[in-house]
Amino acid sequence: MELTAQEEERKAAWIRARGYWKPWTEALLRLNPEFLDSYANYGGYTARRGPLSPVMIELIYIALDGSSTHLYSAGLKTHFKIALKLGATPAQLMEVLQLGVAQGLDGTHLGVRILVEELQAAGQPTPELATALSEKQLRLKREYEEFFLDWPNQAESLLRLDAGFFEVMLGLVKCGIPGKRLDPPSRTLIMLALNACFTELDADGVRVHIRRALQLGVGKDHILQVLQLVAHIGIHACSVGAVALTETLKEEGVTLPAAK
Repeated sequence: MELTAQEEERKAAWIRARGYWKPWTEALLRLNPEFLDSYANYGGYTARRGPLSPVMIELIYIALDGSSTHLYSAGLKTHFKIALKLGATPAQLMEVLQLGVAQGLDGTHLGVRILVEELQAAGQPTPELATALSEKQLRLKREYEEFFLDWPNQAESLLRLDAGFFEVMLGLVKCGIPGKRLDPPSRTLIMLALNACFTELDADGVRVHIRRALQLGVGKDHILQVLQLVAHIGIHACSVGAVALTETLKEEGVTLPAAK
């Protein structure tokens, strides 16, 4: 079906606000054009008003879509293309995906904290948590602090309980990539997004990365914009569902009412 003049206007407004047009936005246009308008305003507001650069916004979307807690491949391809047009390099895009791998450690940090609390509550001896750090542990602690500029509680417990795991974990998160890599503030904001997103929602990680961002001189408006951007992947309920609904209605012979 061809779009009406009003639908063409809505489509153009969406593209101006979001930079793309997809089958799911077409489906929303047919199913509920008012909601499409509302989301264009909602989704576009944060990108227009905040201090983050357009390419940084795309890197955050890539991190969220590529996260193992979300895995939205259609969004990944959309935002890869936009990011490349804005000047992002393949190395930077790959580094964002690597940061997503480190997200798997959030469960480890949470679990270790609870393990220590429950061991102590049960009165079980934990001499590893009280003895002086070995030379290897001190070296690993220095390497961590030099890279992250802090020493969170979860790092201390993990180092004490298993220095070998801590060493290979540190090697993973410090691993760079050929070419120009992301700067520390950008990496920190991307990790903040991964921790703050509702598919992860790690309060300890959110606090750690906000603290790190502030230590790196990142302004509160940058941090606030990241926290607003993470809400946007909620639209994927419609980007998947609206297309499925449209296909189902077609199969069932249900005709949508004409656009007003």
